[in-house]
Parts: sequence; structure tokens; C-alpha cells
Amino acid sequence: PCGAEGWAQDAVPPGAAFVAAAASYRGPGNNDTRSNKALPILLWWSGSLFPHFPGDTERIDCPRGSCLVTRSRRVARHRRTKALIFYGTDFRAYEAPLPRLPHQTWALFHEESPMNNYLLSHPPGIQLFNYTATFRRESDYPLTLQWLPDVGYLRGPAMPLAEKDEWRRKGYGPVLYMQSHCDVPSDRDRYVRELMKYIQVDSYGKCLHNRELPSERLRDTSTATTEDSEFMAFIARYKFHLALENAICDDYMTEKLWRPMHLGAVPVYRGSPAVRDWMPNNLSIILIDDFDSPQELAKYLDFLDKNGDEYMKYLEYKNLGGIKNQFLLESLERREWGVNDMTLPNYLNGFECFICDRENTRVKEEQEHKKSRGKTPAPRPRIAQFKHMGCPMPAPGFGSVEDLSGGDSWKEMWLQDYWQSLDQGEALTAMIHHNESHQGRFWDYMHEIFLKRTRQH
Repeated sequence: PCGAEGWAQDAVPPGAAFVAAAASYRGPGNNDTRSNKALPILLWWSGSLFPHFPGDTERIDCPRGSCLVTRSRRVARHRRTKALIFYGTDFRAYEAPLPRLPHQTWALFHEESPMNNYLLSHPPGIQLFNYTATFRRESDYPLTLQWLPDVGYLRGPAMPLAEKDEWRRKGYGPVLYMQSHCDVPSDRDRYVRELMKYIQVDSYGKCLHNRELPSERLRDTSTATTEDSEFMAFIARYKFHLALENAICDDYMTEKLWRPMHLGAVPVYRGSPAVRDWMPNNLSIILIDDFDSPQELAKYLDFLDKNGDEYMKYLEYKNLGGIKNQFLLESLERREWGVNDMTLPNYLNGFECFICDRENTRVKEEQEHKKSRGKTPAPRPRIAQFKHMGCPMPAPGFGSVEDLSGGDSWKEMWLQDYWQSLDQGEALTAMIHHNESHQGRFWDYMHEIFLKRTRQH
């Protein structure tokens, strides 16, 4: 089932949710006749993501060749271990395997929020990796639409406007906010608190809580984190759904956006600055950043609330032929992994085969280089680009940094985290260049970088 950012924390992405339950996916198959002992090894450094059960090691047969995949770190220094696959949320500079071996590539899988690891938003952090699977469309194996199962999900019927108006007459607000993960880098609560001064917002989560859910069952966290029909029907009664991501970055879009669209509650959105690229048509969401102030936004929402014909224009994408965006349709068609679709690999298995194919190609190119005694060039190392992740510095949800008081907890937490992550990326890069093998020296490197920075200032 699709997860959701529920009451207490951020969601488990839908692809990951069923990995444990699915039969082990071995790849599409190929003509590779090598025995297991001759295959390149891929090591899932983050063993909890290993998408094969119940064992620790599996042969996978991908389009260009086969590999052995394992979560056993015993092979970390083996000459046949060609790639290490890291999970971004678990990757810590001070725990990275050192020394970094020249014959191994590092692959990054990170579909979660940039807030989980700001190290990856800075060039020194992302450039530690050779291959990437992130939410950014520019990454090697993009996971951008991981929360959108298929185009049919967007076409789900909306609750009739008459029922939404009836809900309003019962005293419910036009706008829903349902958030229990407070104090996040996007600082969304600060914005919503200001918006609440100008329009009725019904807030059911722990953040800015001002209303109780009508039944005990709906208050249960597990109901809120699945697409439970009663819960969905409750959300669908609202005209507008405040959909603010926990962090801002191009192409980082979660169920906070897609779920209200599925239900026909118009998202009032702040998140990916490039979100329009993915929308079904030109009028399907309301962007907070299009308005000069929360007051201006409230005025517009009030206008739509009172003018049914204007409001319904935001739901025209649900009509036959209403999805006009070819880029969206082609992207869904082109992706080779599925969401809750047992006929396709999930994205973990898909990325694994992507790495396997590239490592087999690299091994061949290295062998040809050796055989030709240098006449055939050696394969050039591939390095991840800043735009494979590259998320901006957190900014206040409302107002500017200068307006915030000295002891503001958001400023102290997230700005510090963002810039400290840059130092950590630089420290690890320096350690790799110096062929360091002792992780304990990480903090010495951090100290040197800190001193260098203070001298510059």
C-alpha cells in the first residue's frame, strides 16, 4: 500500500514498502554463462535495503550481464567487489568505509527528503558517488515519480462540489492541514500559522493542532499512513489541502502532492520549484510562491471557495482527455520500475541491475585496455554531478532569516545542519585523497576545515 507522511514521521516510499513481501527479483535474464565465482560483486552497504529474501547473497541476471549481490560486508575488500551501494539517509561521512579502494565505484540510492542528509546537497558530498538514484530527474536512475503509481491514479473521481459545500455549511474550513512532523527545514508551520490569520484552516495533526478527527479509528496512526477508504473520504471533503513538503528541492514531490490530486482536493503547494513540469495540465494546483503573502493567498482561496465554476477548473484534469502534459505521460511510460505493480521490478531491483550493467561494461573496458597495452583508453571514472541532488539552503517558511530572533530553534537547527554538512563532505573528500584508513581521524579533518574557515572570515 502507498504510505503517507502520517502523524509522527515521514512516510515509507511505496516501492520500498513491498520489497520485503515480494518474491526475490532476479532480473530479466541474459546469455551470461559465467559461474557465480566469476561475476562482479555488488555490496549493499546499507544492508536493510537489500531487496532479496531470505538470503544474504543472490545472483541477478540483468540485460547486459550477471552479478552477485550481497549485504555481507565480509566481501567489502574483495577484488571482485566492484560497487558499494549506499542508502542516502544512512550515509554518514564519519562512518564511510576507508580507505576507498580504487577498483570500487560508490552508488547512491536516495529517494527520501533532502533533510535526511544535507551532505548530499553539496558538491563535495554528491561527488563522492559515481552513480545515483535520487528524486532529481538529472540523476542516473531518476526516482522522481515514486509516489505516483500510474496516470489512472490522477483520474480518480473527486467528491461532488455539492458535498464539499455541504461540508462547509457544517462549519468545517475550506482548507485542510494534516501534519505531525513539525520543525522541518521547509519551516512550513511558520507559513501556515500566518495563513490561519486570514482563512479558516482545519489542522488535525500535531502541528498547529486545532481540530479533532471525528472518530477514534481515524486518529489511529496506521489508518493515516495507508490509503484507508474512510480516511481518504474524509480528506476528499475538503476543497483545498495544504501540501507543503518537509524540504525544498527540485523534483522532490511526495504523497503530500499526489494524494490530494488523486482525491480531488486541490493542493495548495510548496515544495519542488519545478513542480509545474509534472502537472497534468496548467491548472491543477495552487502554488504558494505565486502569492506575495499568506493574506493574498487566503483572498484567492476565499474567492475559489465562493465561486464553484472557478474552483472546478482546477479539477478538469480528471475529465476524459484532461491530462495534457506529454512530459508527464511519457515519463510514466518510460520508467522501467513500478509502484505497487508486481509485473515490474521495484526501484531497488531496477537500480541494482542498472549498476550491474554498468559494472560489467567497466570490467570489459578495463580488460580491453590491459590487453591492448594502453592503445585502447581506460574507462574514465564517472562522477555524480551537483544537480543529481543539489538542494538549496533552507529558508524560513515566512519572512526572512534577518527577521528571526537569535534563539530561533529552526535557524539554529537547520541552517547549522546545512553548512556543517558541507564541512563533512570536504573532510571525507580530503581523507580519501590522503588514502586515510582510520575513520577516527575524521574529526581532526573537520577541525582543520573549521580553522581554515575562521581564518578566511
